[in-house]
Amino acid sequence: MRNMDLLAKPQLITHVQKSLNFTVHDGRWIPHSARFVILGAHARGTGALQIYELTRGDATLLKETEKRHSFKCGTFAAGNIQERHLATGDFEGHMMVWDLEKMDLPVYSVRGHKEIINGIDGCGGLGIGGGAPEIVTAGRDGFVKVWDIRQKDRPVASIQPADGEKPRDCWTAVFGDSYSDAERCVCAGYDNGDIKMLDLRTMSIRWEENVKNGVCSLEFDRKDINMNKLVASTLESNIYIYDLRTRHPKKGFTRLREKGHGSTVWCVRHLPQNRDIFMTTGGNGTLNLWKYSYPEKRMKNDSEGIPVGVVGSVDMLQNVDLSTQPITGFDWNADKEGLFVCTALDQCFRVMIATKLSLI
Repeated sequence: MRNMDLLAKPQLITHVQKSLNFTVHDGRWIPHSARFVILGAHARGTGALQIYELTRGDATLLKETEKRHSFKCGTFAAGNIQERHLATGDFEGHMMVWDLEKMDLPVYSVRGHKEIINGIDGCGGLGIGGGAPEIVTAGRDGFVKVWDIRQKDRPVASIQPADGEKPRDCWTAVFGDSYSDAERCVCAGYDNGDIKMLDLRTMSIRWEENVKNGVCSLEFDRKDINMNKLVASTLESNIYIYDLRTRHPKKGFTRLREKGHGSTVWCVRHLPQNRDIFMTTGGNGTLNLWKYSYPEKRMKNDSEGIPVGVVGSVDMLQNVDLSTQPITGFDWNADKEGLFVCTALDQCFRVMIATKLSLI
């Protein structure tokens, strides 16, 4: 019986593993293709960008280029389906947009931050999210900036430290709540445990909280719907799941805390085909696959009759040890359920498959 239970669980299977001659920071699937981009840093401080294609059980290198500054992160989420431009953040604070067919010069470039760009996300591209295509960057300088590449050199919105306040290193920033042309928000996480949600329509802080440990990664379960859930991962093994449907005026959003990996939780990524399944990556080189289950009722009234959210439960479906080094990048394939690419500080990328996800 026990063997049958093990076989019924999703399995995490390595399809391709390649060792590279540079530090790998991020990997992203090129939309609607079997190709993906690997971003990283050479030992001499230059940026490495490689394009691979899955062919007959292997990953074939199609193109590579070296740029002046090391790459930290990238996203295709603000590009249209035809052009599929890649937006990148580098170690010198530049946000650049690249045409992968002509990579000599970026199609857009701005020195958006004084120091490294730790995180980047997009919205409004690829048919996901209402409104204009925009890019958000999170910098070590404490700024979170939103960019519209039709507007040269200046961000359309910015979250910045107050006058006289010591800047906190911002590690992650993501879009959400983009269910119409008018609505959109940005959520940012900082090294001191702050999580801040900015409403881009009213240009005001909608909600903020401190979780006491540095916030490494944030993700809404879907960015193009009314806010539903937000998952935050932090130092010291913590994973927080927020129910965003009901906000109490004093208690804020109801949350669930889970422990995972026994180390820093570097990334959280929701499965595109099922928003209640997500993967987390660990500083100890492990992957954890989770499933969230909703409660019978998502809202109740407190003792004063004020609505308060009710959080559900989360179960680990599978976990696997991949490396002795942190897994710093992860991206699901939006077309092939269960296919993903992940990158680690052991200078390797891995293309893997999570099985049986459609049966959960």
